[in-house]
Amino acid sequence: MQDMFVSEIWSILKNKHGNAILLKPRNMEIAVPIFIGTLEMQSILIAKEGLKPSRPMTHDLFLNMLNQVNLEVRKVEVFEIVNDTFHARLVITGGEYTNEKPLILDSRPSDAFAIAVRKKCPILVSSSIIESVGIPIDFFIGEPEEYEGDSYSSLRVQLEQAVAEEEYEQAAEIRDLLKKLENDTDI
Repeated sequence: MQDMFVSEIWSILKNKHGNAILLKPRNMEIAVPIFIGTLEMQSILIAKEGLKPSRPMTHDLFLNMLNQVNLEVRKVEVFEIVNDTFHARLVITGGEYTNEKPLILDSRPSDAFAIAVRKKCPILVSSSIIESVGIPIDFFIGEPEEYEGDSYSSLRVQLEQAVAEEEYEQAAEIRDLLKKLENDTDI
């Protein structure tokens, strides 16, 4: 089994290229960008702000249902990328499901994040994901001039590697980040 690192939702980006969650593993200066849909982004933002809609949203409904049958989401794991798609799972305990033998539910990362924010449970990211798509934090901080050095070059190398390996979705994400950096847009 691969190493998993506790991470936090460090930032949520919304721009003309889409929406992305930046996960930051604890004690690392790396962010893992995961692109998500607008509805899921809104659900995450509502939960992060502690807002309570007058009627339950889908993620609230799911958690209410688990609560009714005495089950609890213990953690969320973003554990692999397959064909440029991130895969996550919910780790659930209660009743016959224990910490040693939990109920594991496949989930889109965006839905898993919306649930984790509501439950305030840990989000873990695998070392293989961090190594393959992690971007140095300093890429997202400061003025674009600062990125003419190692971080910018590192992203260019990652872009070339993604294209060479025909990982076009990942290449597009890196390309878009580089364009934003070059155009001094609101990353």
